[in-house]
Amino acid sequence: MKTNQVQKKELTKLFKEMNSKSDFLHLLNYSKSIIYGDKAFPFTEKQLNFYINLNKAPKNKKRGAYTSFEIKKKSGKTRTIHAPTKGLIEFQSCLNIILSTIYTPHKSAYGFVVGKSIVDNAKNHVNKNYVFNIDLKDFFPSVDAKRVWGRLQVQPFNLGSSNERKQIANMIKVICCTPMTVERLINNEWTSQIASVLPQGAPTSPILTNAICERLDTRLTGLSNRFGLNYSRYADDITFSSMHNTYSNETGKKEPIYEKNSSFDKELRRIISSQNFHINEDKVRLQKRGYKQEVTGLIVNEKVNTPKQYVKELRQWIYFLESKGYNHAYELFLRKYAKNKEIKGSGKPNMFLVIEGKLLYLKMIKGDTNSTYIKLKARFDKLAKNSTPDYKIETVKPVALISENTSDYNKTKDFNNIIKVMLNEGLEKAMNLYKSKK
Repeated sequence: MKTNQVQKKELTKLFKEMNSKSDFLHLLNYSKSIIYGDKAFPFTEKQLNFYINLNKAPKNKKRGAYTSFEIKKKSGKTRTIHAPTKGLIEFQSCLNIILSTIYTPHKSAYGFVVGKSIVDNAKNHVNKNYVFNIDLKDFFPSVDAKRVWGRLQVQPFNLGSSNERKQIANMIKVICCTPMTVERLINNEWTSQIASVLPQGAPTSPILTNAICERLDTRLTGLSNRFGLNYSRYADDITFSSMHNTYSNETGKKEPIYEKNSSFDKELRRIISSQNFHINEDKVRLQKRGYKQEVTGLIVNEKVNTPKQYVKELRQWIYFLESKGYNHAYELFLRKYAKNKEIKGSGKPNMFLVIEGKLLYLKMIKGDTNSTYIKLKARFDKLAKNSTPDYKIETVKPVALISENTSDYNKTKDFNNIIKVMLNEGLEKAMNLYKSKK
């Protein structure tokens, strides 16, 4: 959520001056007024006490603070999203505005940064001879509560300046982290254990990981400059690119850059390990010119573009609706799409909503003047209009599109909308939408 200059100034002032729980509560309520305006009901001290003491409650009295669901990834594996319950997400959403006002991410960070997108990230690596991608393993759960607390104590948050402010840092830590089963590398073996970490799905996790990754971004930027490379990070997705793949070492001897155990590779791994992250070895890949080069799901060979398969599939689904009617088209849609994209617990996806979301994504990548987008959007709008006279994406009639079960339809619509918003508009807006459906 965007804030104006007056609001930013007041948030910064209140954050700098707060020195007690009541000051912290006052700041949270000011942030809440920014989100909800006159409709905002102030947080009470009792509510704040509940969430900052949630993990201290006896096991038989603990109430779940998160709802978990899984999304299938392209690899076939699943990604678990931990969505905060309504009460907790209100605190986290207010905190997110506060923390985002105080902290500005490193220039090389593009994920979950206001004014930046996957398109901006991909532009750094267009038309290069070499594009080198790595992923960080278990990105959000890699950050435990202790690291969050420590980061909040130094600039620009400076919550370590007094014992009272350290207590506020502890409150923020508890609100933003939750115990879950994670993997940790112990004696060169991955071991499962319970730890309080940043969950993927909380509105506060992106800004806190960006803050914690500031040193990582600074060091990897320095590494890229040393080897003459371009560097960017989109959450856990790290990319380097260049026109060259050789480097003259200290002795003057040339060696390859993007090669296992090269000087670059060793230093890259040392930096990542020093920041308590680990490389997902299955996601390390070097993409050379002449072959498809991809960054955060976008093609970057000559310009930022969607993969050909993306448009081909979108065009195919629209054609199915035009030529076979909704029922038959929906059966084909489920076979080709829903089986791989199913969100556990969400029921059957809505074909119209999925297509509309993919068109919005296509518009973001190609622009609203792109001929492919304009033609596909026109065909889709015609289909939507003819399916039901009152058809609108926001007010689809469930009986006309999926099921006679209104409850199942609404559940499907909600989850599809949430995922669509998360992909196209960011995690914060997706979490706000999730909250409104609880």
